[in-house]
Amino acid sequence: MKQEEEWALNGCSIMTDAWSDWKRRSIMNLCVNCAEGTTFLSSKEASDEAHTGTYIFEYVDKCIEDVGPQNVVQVVTDNASNNMAARDLMKLKRPNIFWTSCATHTLNLMLQGIGNQPRFKGVIEKAKSFTIYIYAHHKTLALMRKFTKKRDIVRPGVTRFATAFLTLQSLMEKKNELRAMITSDEWNESKHAKSVKRKAVVNIALSAFFGNGVSLCLKVFAPLVKVLRLVDGDKRPSMGFVYGELLRAKEEIKMAFKDQETHYRPILDIVDGNARGRLDSPLHLAGYLLNPCYAYANPGIENDNVVMDGFFNCVEVFFPDDIQTQNLVTNVELHKYLKKEGGFGRVLPKAGCTQNDDNYNPVSWWNIYGNLVLKLQSMAKRILSLTTSSSGCERNWSAFEGIHTKKRNRLDTTRLNNLVYVQFNAKIINKKRRMKEKNVDVLLACEATMAQGWIVDGGDEDVDSDLTSEVVGEGSGLGVDSSLEPRRSSRIQEIRELHEDDFVSDEEEEDEMTFEFEFDEEGVLEGYREEEFED
Repeated sequence: MKQEEEWALNGCSIMTDAWSDWKRRSIMNLCVNCAEGTTFLSSKEASDEAHTGTYIFEYVDKCIEDVGPQNVVQVVTDNASNNMAARDLMKLKRPNIFWTSCATHTLNLMLQGIGNQPRFKGVIEKAKSFTIYIYAHHKTLALMRKFTKKRDIVRPGVTRFATAFLTLQSLMEKKNELRAMITSDEWNESKHAKSVKRKAVVNIALSAFFGNGVSLCLKVFAPLVKVLRLVDGDKRPSMGFVYGELLRAKEEIKMAFKDQETHYRPILDIVDGNARGRLDSPLHLAGYLLNPCYAYANPGIENDNVVMDGFFNCVEVFFPDDIQTQNLVTNVELHKYLKKEGGFGRVLPKAGCTQNDDNYNPVSWWNIYGNLVLKLQSMAKRILSLTTSSSGCERNWSAFEGIHTKKRNRLDTTRLNNLVYVQFNAKIINKKRRMKEKNVDVLLACEATMAQGWIVDGGDEDVDSDLTSEVVGEGSGLGVDSSLEPRRSSRIQEIRELHEDDFVSDEEEEDEMTFEFEFDEEGVLEGYREEEFED
């Protein structure tokens, strides 16, 4: 298998997660990620076991033996307390394997913290009240789609905070169409035209203050969402990019506030607080240093004590008890790389890392230009081939849900595991080709689970509860002595029924509604309009 060849060549990452199925059976799974993508390895029923640190460690350790300890560079999980206990046990047995926090989870925590600040929370709540009103009435929904040419204003994302950004961006892009709608005769001729809720919706849409707030939200969220898009997708390994792109995101946030520290400091404190100990591990720092697009752009990178200390820690882990190799890598080979000596000083190596886009691959760069520093080259390729997120492991539950439905819940766990193994891994074969051909954005979701708060009042309750648990120090699905909650269905009617007292159609009561979104075809992260709403 191509993935197994990559494991042996440039190393791999182990990912684990837990879930409850329709029969309330606790199931844990393991996936392996490499530069070729994510591979589902196995699953096991763990209903009769407490998910303690020791239990998780033993499960992961067995997987490492199956994959080959020499092939495993890191284990990626969230920061649940039992995962951290498993990490400590892993350090004792396998000190040469890193245990890394999930970057997607961490970035969502950042966005959650920023979104909860009063200046942003108020704007988001107003935007939600607007979209909820539109989607709760058949006539307003049809009228909106008429004026926007069947383009929805709600864009479901893979997380609740991705949905918030994508929907705010959608509202900004369609502001002229929405204003034309609420000032049209069809809108004003409705029998509910003078209702309190409708007047509130009109005030929101016409408010310059609200429009300016949306614009500011986008300017602050966009830099972090770009990093989220990087770590949550499988287009390229992200370990060599997270630290550098997060530094760039912080600079863009400063610019959004015109370098006024009193405004941007609370935002950066949230970013730094969540990143500390999660996105600044030795692997992240060494990946930043060994990614030539950053090293060539910043000649003084070796003067950053934090970065260099992270690199030194990585060298000690990669070449344990081998002072001679550590000395060679640090004092000879790294010096040639940073000082652009020999082949590193030619024009082509510099030109090969100038464009930091989806076509740029730092591992390929090291394959071509790192032949004079073989030990550093090998280390760089293994680090730069790593993922920073366990999202691929979490997405695996959709395969479980598709196979283990209410009508097929008599499947035993072994047969369920075999069916998921075949289905999930079969998708990987053509996944990259499909993504390239369709150019699908990794933040867009094909179902509305994470968009319920923008469609139904109260729909955000319990969504992304793992993030809340993380804040209070509990596990996000691997909690000790905590029952595992099943993932919510993608069908809105199974998530929450509309309350008739709050949502009344112009002509009839609405019992249950399902929404099939007409996704916008343009690239949602190619930028957003800088101009503000005008009166």
